[in-house]
Amino acid sequence: MSDAMPKLGMQSKRSSALIEAVIAEIGSTGSMDVTVSQIAKRAGMSSALAHHYFGSKNSMFVAAMRHILNVYGKEVRERLAAANAPRERLEVIIRTSFSEQNFRPEVVNAWLNFYVFAQKSGEVARLLEVYHRRLESNLRHELRMLMPDCAEFVAEGIAAMIDGAYIRRVLRRDGGMPCSPEDMALDYLDLCLNRSGAGS
Repeated sequence: MSDAMPKLGMQSKRSSALIEAVIAEIGSTGSMDVTVSQIAKRAGMSSALAHHYFGSKNSMFVAAMRHILNVYGKEVRERLAAANAPRERLEVIIRTSFSEQNFRPEVVNAWLNFYVFAQKSGEVARLLEVYHRRLESNLRHELRMLMPDCAEFVAEGIAAMIDGAYIRRVLRRDGGMPCSPEDMALDYLDLCLNRSGAGS
């Protein structure tokens, strides 16, 4: 076998390394104005090899977006499997949005840059649309069991608070947050539940 042809296991490792390098590089620069050379260097490989795996920088960006969404979705599913009551499941969805692996500074920076990139890339726009539809669908499903008349309104409110927390995280130069964004979203949830008479 030629040295130019990657082995099966190595291909997966190198692809994963490039995807992580894309996220790290965007997180470091705060912009998608990065080069394949920068990404490849961070991943510890040549630009030619990076092009071999993904073909273009845009393909790397799309792969990174898919990776972030897959990591988030997997964590949500795993945590929901251990939750039973609707209020408990809603808390799982909210807290997972701000978990250690999903709310890392570089991931948050990548999210915000992907929102901008979605204005140019139909594929990224579709990925974000799927994410938003799934998030709000999950929220609505649990809320309908607690407050059916207001489920859609409250689901949109919680989703907006999650998006807003990501934006505020990027805009704060010290990288911190004045308070826990998940606790703010949960306070909003409980306020809505109490107003509807569904609170404990």
